[in-house]
Amino acid sequence: MKNSKFIIDKFAKLIEQGIVSSKDLSAEILNIFKSKRDEFVFKMKLTGKDEFDILSKRVENLEIKIKKLEGKKKTKQVKKS
Repeated sequence: MKNSKFIIDKFAKLIEQGIVSSKDLSAEILNIFKSKRDEFVFKMKLTGKDEFDILSKRVENLEIKIKKLEGKKKTKQVKKS
């Protein structure tokens, strides 16, 4: 119940702020879920705070590289023989 209330409160806050673009809304939702994921991992004490920060930065860098590679893949054209 606590988690659902948190999510509902976040959606209400977004509506109050007047986010109209679907891209803004989806980006904000992803940020909310990422923060909850990070909070969950930190509470589990799987790693220390320093390690967690380093690992989270590595994951962000890998996500950026994946997006770049996906962009390159879409722009490449296949040659027909």
